[in-house]
Amino acid sequence: MRKTILFIVTFILAMPSRASIYMSLSEAIRLAQEHSLEAKMARFSFLGSYWTYRSYRAELLPSASLSGSLLNYDRSVTSVRNYEDGRINYVENNSLSNSLTLSVSQNIVPTGGTVSLQSYLYHLEQFNYDLRTFNSQPLRIVYDQPLRAFNSLKWRGKSEPVAYERAKRQYLETMQNIAVTVTRHYFSVLSAQSDYRQSVATAEERSRLYEQTKKRFALGTVPKSDLLQLELSAINARVSVKRDRLSLDDARFMLFTYLQAVKWDDVELLVPDDIPDMVLDGDEVMQRAMTASTHPMTQKLSLIESQRSLAQAKAQRGIRLAIHSELGLRNTADRIGDAYSRLQDNEVVGLTLSLPVFDWGVSKGRVRIAKANLDVVKTQIEQNDIEYEQTIKKLVMQFNLQYEQCRDAARAEEIADERYALSVQRFEAGSISVTELNTAQQEKESARAQYISQLRTYWSNYYNIQRYTLWDYVNNHEITTDFDRLTK
Repeated sequence: MRKTILFIVTFILAMPSRASIYMSLSEAIRLAQEHSLEAKMARFSFLGSYWTYRSYRAELLPSASLSGSLLNYDRSVTSVRNYEDGRINYVENNSLSNSLTLSVSQNIVPTGGTVSLQSYLYHLEQFNYDLRTFNSQPLRIVYDQPLRAFNSLKWRGKSEPVAYERAKRQYLETMQNIAVTVTRHYFSVLSAQSDYRQSVATAEERSRLYEQTKKRFALGTVPKSDLLQLELSAINARVSVKRDRLSLDDARFMLFTYLQAVKWDDVELLVPDDIPDMVLDGDEVMQRAMTASTHPMTQKLSLIESQRSLAQAKAQRGIRLAIHSELGLRNTADRIGDAYSRLQDNEVVGLTLSLPVFDWGVSKGRVRIAKANLDVVKTQIEQNDIEYEQTIKKLVMQFNLQYEQCRDAARAEEIADERYALSVQRFEAGSISVTELNTAQQEKESARAQYISQLRTYWSNYYNIQRYTLWDYVNNHEITTDFDRLTK
């Protein structure tokens, strides 16, 4: 696809200035999905979600760190209490200390605890006493486990995969939303283009008929009122040409700016009137929408977030406990080699607690608020599902009727064109008035505008259904992309 789009862009820019290039709706959509600013923002947004998910996954893996304090020189006066009589004396301190800790840590998702494997070395030089000390802990296992505490990592384990999956679907939906936007701009150009061409043709035809009518007026076969009415019609036609040209230039600017095209003066848009005659099954469309769209992911995330807030409020109520334990080997010596020999056991275990005695009902209120918010979210989810289902059903019904609407509009345009051609012939023969000719012209313009409007509705509905279901019904396959390529 990338090579095809680059070829199209290169071909457009390389064409001579007077050559016309024809662009279809599908080609415009492909260009927009590759080059538009909205497509670029969609890719950046997905990359942000991707790295958020990668960061979460990294938190589940062991992490290694090296920390320490080096060359801490301390020359000061330190207070020291005599343990026999309790007197405080001030002594001079002249020392240099170093410490280094290598740690490998792992989060325990189900419990919310953390286990660490550490190796520690401390070195102290006391220059006043010419004393050197090494304190080593070659192996230390540390485990911290909160009890009755909020386990944020566990809740992230519920929400992060859903959020990442939603980001994928959001990217695909944005691509289809680009198709909807391009369709709107595309048909705006087609409508303005049709009006402009019709205005040019009408102005030329009115000028020709006016010249003929002047000759007939000179012969006395046409009253002056008809001549003036036709002259006024010719003037109005020329005014319409200028007005419609401005509208066309504005519509083309909006479309090709959205496509990020550099040169578009010679690009002509093709009318996508080769529409497929298909009837979609509403239940099948609904099932695909509920399976592939971002809607169920958004609903699920809203529920998880509300449940998370409730769990956090409950965890912050009442007593909170935490266990800290260490198990390892240690030794202290005046030489570094001796500090790693004849190691002794080192065990530490303790329990900390926090119990609010009286908080004026703050904790209880937070739990009640969280429960109420959860009930609100559940009700909103139910309401959103109903509205979502109604929107899709209505869209499918409109789409299934739109093919007949387009076919009838096309036939109406054919009839209006034929009637206008006959009216011109009858006017030239002098059997109808200028008013009747203008009426036929207005019917022709209205029929053409109605046909383009029906085509716009058909393709807008189709790409909206693709956006909801992420399914290509024309080619009958799932809409997806290479997400690995996007992340590179």
